[in-house]
Amino acid sequence: MALGLLAAAFFSLSFVLNRSMSLSGGHWVWSASLRYATTILLLGGWLGLRRGRTWLLELARVFLTRPGFWLLAGSVGFGVFYGGICLAADHAPGWLVATTWQTTLLASPFVLRAFGLRVPLRGVLFMVLIFVGIVLANLHSWKSGLSVEEVLRGVLPVLVAAFAYPFGNQLLNAARNGTSARVTHVRSPVLEDAASCVLLMSLGSAPFWLVLVAVVSPPAPAASQVVQTLAVALSSGVIATTLFLRARNLARDAYSIAAVDATQAAEVVFALVGEVLMLGAPLPGVEVLVGLLLVTGGILGFTLGNSLPEEAEPGADTAREA
Repeated sequence: MALGLLAAAFFSLSFVLNRSMSLSGGHWVWSASLRYATTILLLGGWLGLRRGRTWLLELARVFLTRPGFWLLAGSVGFGVFYGGICLAADHAPGWLVATTWQTTLLASPFVLRAFGLRVPLRGVLFMVLIFVGIVLANLHSWKSGLSVEEVLRGVLPVLVAAFAYPFGNQLLNAARNGTSARVTHVRSPVLEDAASCVLLMSLGSAPFWLVLVAVVSPPAPAASQVVQTLAVALSSGVIATTLFLRARNLARDAYSIAAVDATQAAEVVFALVGEVLMLGAPLPGVEVLVGLLLVTGGILGFTLGNSLPEEAEPGADTAREA
C-alpha cells in the first residue's frame, strides 16, 4: 500500500503536465508517444549500467520468445491506457481526468474475474460512492460551460483507459506469478525486477505508438513539449510505474491486487493541488470537492473493507468437521 501511494504521487504529475502541454498547443499523440520512447531509453540505459549486458540479453530473450504476448500486454496496458489519458487532457482539466480515472477501481474486479481470480463482493456501497463522486465532478464541468460533447471527449477515453491499464498489468502479473491457466507462466529472473517489467511492457507498446503517429500525423512537437514529456517519462514512466508494478507483483490474490489498485485514488488530490500551484487553476466548487471526497472515501472504504477477514460460507464448519 505504501508503494502504491508513493507511485500515485509521481503518477499525478503526468495529469498536470499533460494538461499544461495541451493548453500550450502540444498534440496529445506526442505527449503520449514521446513519454514511452523516453522511458525505453532511460530504462534501457539504467538497466545496462545497473545489471550489465547479460541482463539486457536475457531481457531481449524473454521478449523475443513471446513477442505476441508482450505486444498485446504493452499495447493495451500502456498504449490504449495512456493514449486515452492524453486524449482526454485535450478536453478536461487534469484533476477531472484523475477523478474519472478512478473508475479503474471499478474495472479491476471485472478484469480479475476474467483471469479466473475470486473477486470480493464487499464494497458495493463504496463503488456507488465512487460513481456518485465522478458524476458530481463531471456535472461541474458541464455547468461551467463545457458542452456534452466536450465532457464526453474528456470522459470516454478515460473510461476505456480504466479497463486497459489493469488488463495489461494483470497479463504481466499472471505471466510472472503463474496465477492464470489462460496465461503461460514466464520463468525468468528478469520478471522479478519491476524496472525490467516496465521496459518489457514499454517495448511491447512501441508498435502501437508508431502506428498511432503514422495514422494521426500530428505536427512536430515544440521543444517545451519534449522537455515536459521527459519529465513525465522520468516521474510517471520510470519511477511511478516501477513502484506500482513492484507493489502489484507482490500481490498474489484478488484482495491485495484490488487494494494496490485502490491507492491510485490519491492521484486526484495530488493532481488538484498540482494544477492549483503549478498552473494557477482556480479552486473547484463545493460540488467538486464533495465529489472528490466521495471518490477518495469510497476507495479508502473499499480498501479497508477488503482488509477484513472473509465471512465463512454457510455450512463451511460442518464440511470441515465431516
